[in-house]
Amino acid sequence: MHRPSRRRLLGAAALAAMLAGCGFQLRRPPELAWKRIFLSGFSEDSALADELRRQLRASPGVTVADTPAEADLIVESLQDSSEHLVAATTSTSQISEMTLRARLRFRVRTPAGRELIVPTELAQTRDMSYSERSALAKQHEAALLFRSMHADLAMQVLRRLAALEPS
Repeated sequence: MHRPSRRRLLGAAALAAMLAGCGFQLRRPPELAWKRIFLSGFSEDSALADELRRQLRASPGVTVADTPAEADLIVESLQDSSEHLVAATTSTSQISEMTLRARLRFRVRTPAGRELIVPTELAQTRDMSYSERSALAKQHEAALLFRSMHADLAMQVLRRLAALEPS
């Protein structure tokens, strides 16, 4: 039986030490200075509002307030939309490409009315091919893309909230 040489053991130990010291960490939700946040202006069936609630609850020490009076901060939706647009058609007028767009226009204020973030618009766009033969699969693909876009928009809102300093 062959024993590993001392050089190989030292090399493996050095490689393990370099990998451990590279600073890699899993992505964590931003830490917010505001602990009670109320979401206002979103429709009851808004997928973006659901994703924003989920990400807020994942942030350490943050709760989603039930009323504006309980909140330290109010995130107010001015526009929340998701839309499908035809990007290209074939010579027989069949859809060949779609553009998916998700938008959020919002502002952030305190319960006293002091505006901390002026009305701001965030948008995500994805392009996808389309075929009538696989319409159901493309519908599921669009739903997955919208879910991904909503997660990205919610994370952008959280990063903006993390940059706010309470005064």
